[in-house]
Amino acid sequence: MALQEHIIIVAGGSGKRIKANIPKQYIVVNGKPLITYTIEVFFKYNPDIHMYIVAHKDYLSYLNELLKNYFPDKKIHTTTGGETRFESVKKGLVLIEADGSVVGIHDAARPMVSVETIKRCFETAAQKGNAIPVVNVNESIRVIENNSNKAINRTNYKIVQTPQCFNATAIKKAFEQDYSSLFTDDASVLEKSGEKIILVEGNTENIKITHDTDLILAQHLLK
Repeated sequence: MALQEHIIIVAGGSGKRIKANIPKQYIVVNGKPLITYTIEVFFKYNPDIHMYIVAHKDYLSYLNELLKNYFPDKKIHTTTGGETRFESVKKGLVLIEADGSVVGIHDAARPMVSVETIKRCFETAAQKGNAIPVVNVNESIRVIENNSNKAINRTNYKIVQTPQCFNATAIKKAFEQDYSSLFTDDASVLEKSGEKIILVEGNTENIKITHDTDLILAQHLLK
């Protein structure tokens, strides 16, 4: 029997880098809030996926109303986030049983993730315990050290995306650790507990909407 699949969508950010009066995940693009595209692609991958959305406390009622309007036939669990992304993810994980199922964690502001990327992440995590999507670095990069800088081999580096997928028991246990500034994503939390992280292929358009220019690209790709 296939493992049960869960997805936590982290929507607790305020999106201050985008000049808007609402968080970026609620900005309307081509007639719909960005977060609806994110939700839709996970239901397209698996119509029966168990979905949990962690929202900023000031926007929880707004989110619940939005879900009623756009997804009236879907059961989507919502909860408030914490002061940090770590705390927000932890609050989402509380809602999931540690039963060996697979849980994905995804940024609400990544509406252009592909079904193929989601499939690779969940299937690999089911087989190997975890999986995170990555893409190649296409630009030249330099490292700055001791007031100097030098070129480095970009083939040794990857850009990390979401969803990051994990065995539910393992990731829940990993999030029992105290917060560290070294936790740059969910995989780094699991890694600190001694687990090896598995990389899978992401999709290049799966960017995190962060700046105004990202919205222009999203408007084109989400048509």
